[in-house]
Amino acid sequence: MSAAATVVEIDGHELRLTNLPKVLYPSGFTKAEVIDYHVRIAPVALAHLAGRCITFRRFPDGTSAAGFFEKRCSPHRPDWVPVSVGPGDRRGGIDYCRVEDTATMAWAANLAAIELHAPMALATDLDEPRAVVFDLDPGPRTSIVECCAVAVAARGVIDAVGLEGWCKTSGSKGLQMYVPLNTAGVTHRAAADFALAVGQVLERASPADVTTVMAKDARGGKVFVDWSQNSHHKTTIAPYSLRARDTPTVSTPVTWDEVERCAAGEDPLVFTAADVLRRVDEVGDLFEAVATRRQSLPRSGAAR
Repeated sequence: MSAAATVVEIDGHELRLTNLPKVLYPSGFTKAEVIDYHVRIAPVALAHLAGRCITFRRFPDGTSAAGFFEKRCSPHRPDWVPVSVGPGDRRGGIDYCRVEDTATMAWAANLAAIELHAPMALATDLDEPRAVVFDLDPGPRTSIVECCAVAVAARGVIDAVGLEGWCKTSGSKGLQMYVPLNTAGVTHRAAADFALAVGQVLERASPADVTTVMAKDARGGKVFVDWSQNSHHKTTIAPYSLRARDTPTVSTPVTWDEVERCAAGEDPLVFTAADVLRRVDEVGDLFEAVATRRQSLPRSGAAR
């Protein structure tokens, strides 16, 4: 065993951690610090990961090098890491890792799985999304400030049909608003149609600022409301996941007051791992309602 390896026990499972001093971020954040963050954030992150087929985005050579997405769970995983057949590609049949406990969080971090991406559905019913996601993606000449302004406008639209939403930063450039459902009978198509309908309302109200068109050349100076993230086969960066940037930024749940301040240009809403651990200590899981709140989509066309 190398000097850079150590054996720990987490959740009653023995885990060998390797190359702990290795720097994974240009800022100097090490593999040991990635593992430490995963372990310490697990008490809140697991509520949004457990029961889902998780896609890893791994960066074994650090975030300044090309990483890769890994859907299929490693055949060399410990026997205590569960798997489920997930959405995969359109042919399906891929065994994904499920992240159910702190030990699995640490194991994933040891693989340099810096980003954890989750589908809207649970593994037990891949056809039934638990939430609608509005992925607000800033085009050229826009930033998270414009994304926050669109989120505030979107809140007004969903409020008109009796729904509530919660926001988190993407940890990169954008913002995501989740509308929890957690009710039976919802389809991915219905979720996508609702997200598109809300996006089109925003687009008609502010055509110079918002687009629902996927073509990249249509996004200059606009925020793209990516309704397609509600597809059966797509995943979104999970709450509290690290992002592969120059510094260890995190996809961070935020309050509506923070979103409004950002829209006014007062707060850029950039949070690192250390920031998020402090926030959770102070305010708990700001995304808790997304995992528990029961809501129903309006009848078709109600958001239009």
